[in-house]
Amino acid sequence: MPFPPILCYHKVDTRLELGFTRIGPRTFRRQVGALAREGWHAFSAADLLEHAAVPSTVYAFKAVVLSFDDGYEALAAHAFPALAEHGHRALVFVITDYVGKDNAWDVRYGGLRFRHLDWDALGRWQERGVIEVQSHGASHARLTWLSDDAVAEELSRSRETITQRLGRAPEAICYPFGAVDERVVRAARAAGYALGFAGPGAGTDGGGGGGYDALRLPRLPVYAWDPFAPPQVLRSGPMGALARWGARTTSRIAVGTALIQRASGRRYR
Repeated sequence: MPFPPILCYHKVDTRLELGFTRIGPRTFRRQVGALAREGWHAFSAADLLEHAAVPSTVYAFKAVVLSFDDGYEALAAHAFPALAEHGHRALVFVITDYVGKDNAWDVRYGGLRFRHLDWDALGRWQERGVIEVQSHGASHARLTWLSDDAVAEELSRSRETITQRLGRAPEAICYPFGAVDERVVRAARAAGYALGFAGPGAGTDGGGGGGYDALRLPRLPVYAWDPFAPPQVLRSGPMGALARWGARTTSRIAVGTALIQRASGRRYR
């Protein structure tokens, strides 16, 4: 069977912003509560690796992966307690150069800055078993635009930093902006990652079995306009298909942030 659906969240925050990656705390609590009531089980990275080894496994529950990009500070107030309440766990992909700092890597839509979780908070929630800290690169550079050496440095430096700060090496990399190609996949494997998470348009393994390459897993973004429980992208039928099409389309627009960064002369650290 293919990999379980992988939901991608960003901000869970009370502050409104001029963007589409933020959802409100009440909406998030409604979504994760409904997932628990409807029998969904949130996979860990180890669960995914086990599934990759034996993809024909049949589960007595509906499997899903919950993930958060960037690791924003407000998650500790609004998202992680809801996960703990319902027995879920999530993968949190952190940008290691910006842990504990404002998101200066991002375009400042609406004039707001959002702070990232610090290492102490990440360590506490990981020790509780609510989250697993994984890599989102060192500086949120779009890896497909970098040289081979720069890609290797981004991937290895981020992995080494997480290992040093939290005492365990991350198994997974979430490619910034969901941008990945075969060259980046090879670099991720060489850096020691066993799982790689991309955008909603990531392809299958090409083997005809409908499975996915474990280093090129597609995700389903949950955006500001999705108030449903569970998120509409998980639903079957025409509305679910429309939601997934919208997620893919919106995800492609994210290249605009990288283009603005490049045009402004930003240099990745």
